[in-house]
Amino acid sequence: SEKHIREIFEEAEKTAPAIIFIDEIDSIAPKREEVTGEVERRVVAQLLSLMDGLKSRGQVIVIAATNRPNAIDMALRRGGRFDREIEIGIPDKLGRLEVLQVHTRGMPLSADMAEEKGLREIADMTHGFVGADISSLCKEAAMHAIRLILPMINIEEEIPAEIMETLVVTREDFHDAFRNIEPSALREVFIEVPDVRWDDIGGLEVAKQELIEAVEWPLKYPEAFEAINTRPPKGVLLFGPPGTGKTMLAKAVATESEANFISIKGPELLSKYVGESERVVRETFRKARQSAPAIIFFDEIDSIAPTRGGSLDSGVTERVVSQILTELDGLEELKDVVIVAATNRPDMVDPALLRPGRLDRLIYIRPPDLRERELIFALHLKGKPLYPGVEVKKLSEMTDGYSGADIEALCREAAMLALRDSIKHGMEREEVIQAARAVSITTEHFRKAFCMVRPTPSDLKVFESMTDFRKAVHKHKKKKVK
Repeated sequence: SEKHIREIFEEAEKTAPAIIFIDEIDSIAPKREEVTGEVERRVVAQLLSLMDGLKSRGQVIVIAATNRPNAIDMALRRGGRFDREIEIGIPDKLGRLEVLQVHTRGMPLSADMAEEKGLREIADMTHGFVGADISSLCKEAAMHAIRLILPMINIEEEIPAEIMETLVVTREDFHDAFRNIEPSALREVFIEVPDVRWDDIGGLEVAKQELIEAVEWPLKYPEAFEAINTRPPKGVLLFGPPGTGKTMLAKAVATESEANFISIKGPELLSKYVGESERVVRETFRKARQSAPAIIFFDEIDSIAPTRGGSLDSGVTERVVSQILTELDGLEELKDVVIVAATNRPDMVDPALLRPGRLDRLIYIRPPDLRERELIFALHLKGKPLYPGVEVKKLSEMTDGYSGADIEALCREAAMLALRDSIKHGMEREEVIQAARAVSITTEHFRKAFCMVRPTPSDLKVFESMTDFRKAVHKHKKKKVK
């Protein structure tokens, strides 16, 4: 390996001026203290020696590329070796538009896509996409357009001119392709593409409006906040009893904001290896910055960031809390990245996370009232074969103390009981299908379902007393000072 590297440098010296380009340099020059093989150490040492020995300054230039700069041996990154470090970031909206114009050049676009407005719409959709992703998107859109005309042609014969004239790539082709292309920047982290809208959540109008103001507006209309010279909130904490719709709200705001949604759960984050959990936090925030606008969702944040000082573990959670605080307060601004966290144990969350400038907005997701329970029932009974005598209002009155998840479970159980009454053992497949089509969910099915689905127990007094959450946090801090 060392001999091959020496030959490359010798050839470059002879044919100067020359450029030596090393692609994926992290694979041949990793940090020596982290590798176990002797070959890698010798290759790094040889590379350092050759770069120090370049006589023709300016006549031989070494250019290297990597997507893991922190994995490269630090000795290579000092002055006199790789003097300049240039980050090729993810393109912004204007950059994506220019890349789209390059890759659609010569492509038969429909009239609405041929105008700049059509491509600008695709550029708006593709946040987090790099050039290669946009190239794949254009190819996939073209393939989708070709698939539509395949039934009209005979592959063994020449394609008629009139069919070729109808071959155009439309907005629908791009939208279909978009569902199959994932941004490269987010392939290493868990990314979810939520398909939850505000209309899919019954009630919670106050919480929805607060999320629209704190998350959707800053991500969709950043210019509005610049106009009033105001910084939007960095983060939001959703707290309330289990099953009240906290995770659903987080997914809905990501969908409505047209933002990438990165979901983090405690077990995925915490690691027994020292420094590994903090590295995952750093990488998550770095990926979110690259793929902005993005929402980082910490579900059950009390398990990830509990109050420091009282933990009996090895200190992993304390280091994770410190790393999250560092990322929120870091020198690198969290532009177009919003943190949304959810918990049903707000008293367990570290108070340092809840001060202004971190999780600024605290939103209490209370159990649904009578009107909201009616809306939730209407949502979950939509499309179900309901018997005309079933009164949704009466069901809503009977479910005082039930959460949204409890009501969903109740509707599902009533439907299953109705199906169980219709399907008999030994029936043929066609008979089962016919019986299922004739199912009717009655009041009796709901009465039985009530015996099986009880409201999720929760101490509402804890949440009600913490509605004015900031006062509780300040009291906690004062006690600690004393």
